[in-house]
Amino acid sequence: MSLVFESVAENWAVWFVTVVLIVAAIIDGAILKVPNWLTFPFIVGGWMHCTLQGGIAGLGWSLLGTCVGMCLLLFLRNVGGMGAGDVKLLAGIGAWLGSTTTLYAFAATAIVGGIMAVGMVIRQGQIQKHIAMANQILHEWKTAKNARELSEIARERKPTMMLLPYGIPMAIGSIAYFAFAGLLI
Repeated sequence: MSLVFESVAENWAVWFVTVVLIVAAIIDGAILKVPNWLTFPFIVGGWMHCTLQGGIAGLGWSLLGTCVGMCLLLFLRNVGGMGAGDVKLLAGIGAWLGSTTTLYAFAATAIVGGIMAVGMVIRQGQIQKHIAMANQILHEWKTAKNARELSEIARERKPTMMLLPYGIPMAIGSIAYFAFAGLLI
């Protein structure tokens, strides 16, 4: 039992991020939104923690992680395929754990999100409808003049779409990566 407490104490930042991800997943699952009251303090707390741990270099490391986390999902957010809370949640992971861990967590999240999306489509039983919609979206990405136009098209389509609260796959994928990488022990 003391080994567990030692592990949590030694890796408390990863455990803290894990708890925040679980809270975000629960909220996102309930209201389809990751709220600012969770994401903003999460990001700023990461900056403060890294600055206290590593000074200016720690802050730079944290800011780089924040930027990487934001950039990985920003395009999808800008074209209407992702909520801003999801972008800020991944930026918070970057603020606390840096760019490399964020990249791997993002990759695991994308895999989990893809599996969940396919499962939702199969469960709904309208596979052809979703294939047609995916083709339509890809066509729009090729032909639209800018991200604002894509975002407007996505906003109009949103009420007819099945939505995946991305905080859930982000929590599952990230925590699975943390466990796989030995960051929780």
